[in-house]
Amino acid sequence: MKSAVNTMKAVVIAAGIALTATTAMAAGAKIFVIGGKADDPFWSRVKKGADDAALVVKAGGGTVTWLGPQNYDNLGPDAAKLIRTALSQKPDAIVGPDWVPEAMDAAFKEVVAAGVPLIIYNAGGMEAAKRLGAQNYVGSEEYVAGMGGGEYFLKSGAKNVLCVNTQPGSTNQESRCKGVADGMAKGGGKGTQLPLPSSAFGNPTAVAQAVKAALLKDKTIDGLITISAGDATSAAAGISQAGLVKSVKLGTFDMDPTNLARIKDGSQLFCIDQQPYLQGYLAVSMLNSYVQYGLKVPTAPILTGPGIVDASNVAATMAGAAAGAR
Repeated sequence: MKSAVNTMKAVVIAAGIALTATTAMAAGAKIFVIGGKADDPFWSRVKKGADDAALVVKAGGGTVTWLGPQNYDNLGPDAAKLIRTALSQKPDAIVGPDWVPEAMDAAFKEVVAAGVPLIIYNAGGMEAAKRLGAQNYVGSEEYVAGMGGGEYFLKSGAKNVLCVNTQPGSTNQESRCKGVADGMAKGGGKGTQLPLPSSAFGNPTAVAQAVKAALLKDKTIDGLITISAGDATSAAAGISQAGLVKSVKLGTFDMDPTNLARIKDGSQLFCIDQQPYLQGYLAVSMLNSYVQYGLKVPTAPILTGPGIVDASNVAATMAGAAAGAR
C-alpha cells in the first residue's frame, strides 16, 4: 500500500514538473528588435528575416516586437530611447545595431547589466559586441566591405572615387567610406567622402543635386559609391544630369530591384550585398534558441557579407530580390 502511495506521489510530482515545464515553454521568448524605419527598403528586408524567424518564436508561445525610429535625423539618441523602451518591457532578449556608439552604448550596457541577452547586428561589428558584453555580432564588417568596393573599382579602371554619405557620424557608414578610400589607396587610387546632412537620406532631389555639383566641380572623379540603394538611384540621376553617365562608374552598398536592373542593363557597375534578410533571421533565431533551450553558437562573429553583385551574378540575385529576401 505504501509503495502504491509513493508511486502515486511520484506520478503527481512528475506531472507537476511536466506541467511547469509545459507552462514555461508556452510562455516562450519575449524578444525585442531595434531596427530602421519601416518604409526603408533595406530595413524592410531585415524585418522580413526577423518576421520569418518570429514564426518559430510564436509557435513556442513567444513574441517578437520590432521598434524603429520615425526618421534618421537624430539617430543615436532616438535609438537609445528605443533600447530603453524595450528594456522597460521586461524582455527575454534584445537585438540591436550599434549605429552611434557615443549615444547608444550606455543604453546597451543597461541591457546587459539587467541580465538580458543581447546580440548586436548590422552595425558595430564584433568589437562593439565585445565592448558591450553582447553574445555575438551578426552582420557584415563594414570596413572590409568598403575595402572590397575600393579594390573592385580599381580593377574596373576607376582612379578617383567619391563616397556619398547621407548618414555622417554613423559608425557603419563612416567605416564604409574609409574602407573604400583605403581600398583605392592600396592600388594608387584616391577615395574621398562627400558628407551630406542626414535629412538628405532618402531625399532624391538633395542627393542628385549634391552629386551633380560634386562631379562638375571635380572632373577627375570617375567612380561614385553610395551608402544605400535608394541613394544610388538618386546618384544615378545626378550623374545623368551632369552628363557623365559614360565616364563615372556607379556602385553602392546594399541593393534593391532598381539597382539590379541597372547592373543588368550596364548602367551601374556593382552593389555590395550584406544579406540583410539573414541579419534579422539569424539574430532572432539565435536568441530564441538561447532563451528557450540554452543553445549558443560558438562562432563569432556571424558574418552575412560582404559580397559583390555585378553582371556575372545579377540574374540569380534578382530571383532572390523578387522573393523579398535580397
